[in-house]
Amino acid sequence: MSYAIARQRNNNLDANKLYNEDRAIHEWYRFVLSFPPHLVRQYLERFAATPGKRVLDPFCGTGTTVVECKKLGIEGVGIEGNPIAHFASGVKTDWSINPDALVIEAQRLAEIVREQLLAIGIQDEMPLIQMPADHTALRSLPPEQANLLLTNSISPLPLHKALVLRDAIYEQASARHANHLLLALVKALVISASNLHFGPEVGVGAIKNDAVVIAPWLANVQAMAQDIAMLHDECPAPSNIHLGDARNIAAMLPQQSIDIVITSPPYPNEKDYTRTTRLESVFLSFVQNKADLRAMKKGLVRSNTRGVYKEDNDHESVENLPSIQTLADSIEQRRVELGKTSGFERLYARVTRLYFGGMARHLSELRSRLAPGAQLAYVVGDQASYFRVMIRTGEIFCEIAEHLGYNVVGVDLFRTRLATATREQMREEVVILQWQG
Repeated sequence: MSYAIARQRNNNLDANKLYNEDRAIHEWYRFVLSFPPHLVRQYLERFAATPGKRVLDPFCGTGTTVVECKKLGIEGVGIEGNPIAHFASGVKTDWSINPDALVIEAQRLAEIVREQLLAIGIQDEMPLIQMPADHTALRSLPPEQANLLLTNSISPLPLHKALVLRDAIYEQASARHANHLLLALVKALVISASNLHFGPEVGVGAIKNDAVVIAPWLANVQAMAQDIAMLHDECPAPSNIHLGDARNIAAMLPQQSIDIVITSPPYPNEKDYTRTTRLESVFLSFVQNKADLRAMKKGLVRSNTRGVYKEDNDHESVENLPSIQTLADSIEQRRVELGKTSGFERLYARVTRLYFGGMARHLSELRSRLAPGAQLAYVVGDQASYFRVMIRTGEIFCEIAEHLGYNVVGVDLFRTRLATATREQMREEVVILQWQG
């Protein structure tokens, strides 16, 4: 698809959608509301990204930027603090496996799992209305892990099937194919087997006593194989995904090694991204207890009150920027006026300072890793989650960048959203920066 066509489509109705022609690789596993591949391509074109350039996404998520780079033969680097997203990005940028062998192995494992399920009276292709009489035969998560999930995230019978399949992959799949098979499974787990539903935030919908697991997993594997067969060896550009904190970039990247940055950091609101991916994170044991969950949250920019800790000090990075202090003070003043006293509400002003302080830390660390003349695009959005006080994220981000020596080239409007609480138009913008070096 030409860039011109992509821009013609770029309106509020479909600006953030995944186009049909972009589904290859990207659809293996995506966050809800991930920013779209066509937007990445637009800025790769604008920044004259060609093979030989190195593109960074420091808030990599599930790999949209890095996958698009690989499709175009451009070296991509990602940094992601959420282990399941880091895992997904790594799998989505590994196209070197044999697609036929992947499908054959999946079919072999499917037969093994079907036999194991039939041994206790479960036929996966025909969901049961009631549980098997022998409940003790069903596998389950350890209590410490199960307690991390939203209540009723998944019913016992679908969970048992998924765990049997997961363990078969762990124990009998080849090392070369295991990660692809597991990623296909967690997509089936969330989309087909679980009780979860997704709006802007994750929640629990209608309870399914049973759900088919093997067939949607095989369909996901088949889709992977088709994509790999189409793209196999066409784009040898390397991709490297780091598990780490975007505020500590210096430890992961060589000096002056990045030519282009295209990314969408979290927005300052109450969306807990670790909650959105909790089921799959626990299922693959990336998060096994509350200590693991706390450690993961501490490695992320503080964008919501559920990830704020007593020792956090990112706010110190923006103490000399009056606009941020004024914004936080206005949020606290509104809290007092409304008589709001809950623990989370008391943190709204603090998390606002921490969020912009964390972004300042990120931009500060990034400078030494940028090549002279590096071009950057940050997709950011206005928010009014905190007592309806409007946070003009793009404006403040520009102020922070200028304070740290970046040139603000411009701000492009990506799309607008109508805030249900305030009825105001919320802007999602692309802040364009340049680092002269």
